[in-house]
Amino acid sequence: MAIAKAERLMNLALCLLGTRRPLSKRELRESIEAYLEAGTDDSFNRMFERDKDDLRELGLVIETVENLDGEVGYLAARASNRLPPITLDAEEAAALGLAAKVWQQARLAGAASGALQKLRAAGLPEDVDPYGPHGALEPRIPVHEAAFEPLMLACRDRRPVVFDYRKATAARPEPRQVEPWALECWRGHWYLAGWDRDRGAERVFRLSRITGKVRSRGGRFGAPVPDVVTVRETVAGWAGETADRSALIRLRADAGYPLRAKATAVRELGDGWDELEIPYGRGLDAWLVEFGPDVVVLEPAELRADVLDRLRAVAKG
Repeated sequence: MAIAKAERLMNLALCLLGTRRPLSKRELRESIEAYLEAGTDDSFNRMFERDKDDLRELGLVIETVENLDGEVGYLAARASNRLPPITLDAEEAAALGLAAKVWQQARLAGAASGALQKLRAAGLPEDVDPYGPHGALEPRIPVHEAAFEPLMLACRDRRPVVFDYRKATAARPEPRQVEPWALECWRGHWYLAGWDRDRGAERVFRLSRITGKVRSRGGRFGAPVPDVVTVRETVAGWAGETADRSALIRLRADAGYPLRAKATAVRELGDGWDELEIPYGRGLDAWLVEFGPDVVVLEPAELRADVLDRLRAVAKG
């Protein structure tokens, strides 16, 4: 059905763009096979009005005028539907060139390369250096997760999805029904922000913890999409980047280098252990659990209790 409608819309658009005079409903019905098969006049009129509205929503400028026979006619004048010429200054051209080269996976690389060729045909200078003054740098946005592409398409099409997700503290993955909003890369990892239908709240998911296939679901979003989706700020808060407290932990001497990078003080305890003071905010307990037996929380007591609760939950799973 979707293919049939797309073909019908394309035929209607071609008729309206190709005519030099306004065409009446009768003439359009006789020119487009799908309209001839519409059955009654009422069925055709409803179909035509819907198609006309859809084309206008897609950006086609359709004029309604009186033709010589006194009937209402329609046409899409080429002058009204012609895109303006593309003009880019050197900085804009360099930015587009850089964007086209940033993706390294095959599917997106092909699309970016084709877009760059079209821009060059439209006047993008051949000698523009897409890397600017930093020509030795090779920008990359690594994507290794199989979930990235289906989630990117679902975000674009506003399509709900279902996937299995394993939390850091869980032994087994759980199904999640999500209305995906945006994808963002933060410190080498990709995250999805969206509305978790089962929990009735906004959630952020790390793509590397999605197991199995991402499956699409029909229907529309039930929750409003915010104007600004703060993926990085949310993840940073969970990782303790927005620190308002300080924790004291014991850490094995040969482990936990990300924790050492955050530490404001490190003291050797001997016997293969160090003592670290770490500023933190929300979510440090989930992060510490990932280091398993290499970390022991000394204080505060609240953080220690949270970590122990998470470890017990994993052990029960």
